[in-house]
Amino acid sequence: MTLSILMLFLAAGVPYYLILEKAKINSKLIFVLSSLLLMSAIILSQYIPNEHNTVLLSISFASTVYTIYKASKTTNFYKLGYYLIFINAPFFLLFEGRGVMYSVSLLVSLLGIYLIGRFYEKNYASANYHYIRGITLSTPYIGTFLTIYLITLALYPPFPNSLYFLGYVLQVETSLAWYIVIITIFFGNFVLAMKVMRESLFGRPNANIHYVDLNLNEKLMHLGVIVLLLILSFNGLKEILL
Repeated sequence: MTLSILMLFLAAGVPYYLILEKAKINSKLIFVLSSLLLMSAIILSQYIPNEHNTVLLSISFASTVYTIYKASKTTNFYKLGYYLIFINAPFFLLFEGRGVMYSVSLLVSLLGIYLIGRFYEKNYASANYHYIRGITLSTPYIGTFLTIYLITLALYPPFPNSLYFLGYVLQVETSLAWYIVIITIFFGNFVLAMKVMRESLFGRPNANIHYVDLNLNEKLMHLGVIVLLLILSFNGLKEILL
């Protein structure tokens, strides 16, 4: 039970809603801390077997539902990032060690979102995308990378998140509660990613904003993230086929 509580603390939204939110910590820092907590849970799960408690999984699922609502209200890339960590936490808890690669893939795709948020903060003074629309035409490089990250997070194949998600789903026995958790996580990821895509990639560019695209170093950083996603895609496809 103690280990289960620790895993819930590390992987789910408990740190944010009970500690970080009340402390009013910067959302960028919360993103980093939440990612580190999930990484700690991934590492810990490789050494210590974890028997999941139904009550704790239910708490994590309730956090997922609440977080989907919270995430639907934000237009901040940093907040979107750590909200997606909390939304996917039951998947990690439900599948134990087998959910590790999905969590790793999630963190890599969220690294891309973090870099996008940092770019917006640097060039537009905020990681908020609310007024910065139509970037597909105005800033095609950042539009392309953001599209890839959002499609990955929306669980579209053949991107790694979807492959690991599908692979784990096909490997387990099913129950009604299990279906409810999985369907909620899937549609939570999909709807939120499509919302961001609709509100940032498309539409008429804001005439009051001077749009800035990625420089060479920033392009290389994003290309590095894409390469990692491609490697994970090949590995995820191999897991499904073998």
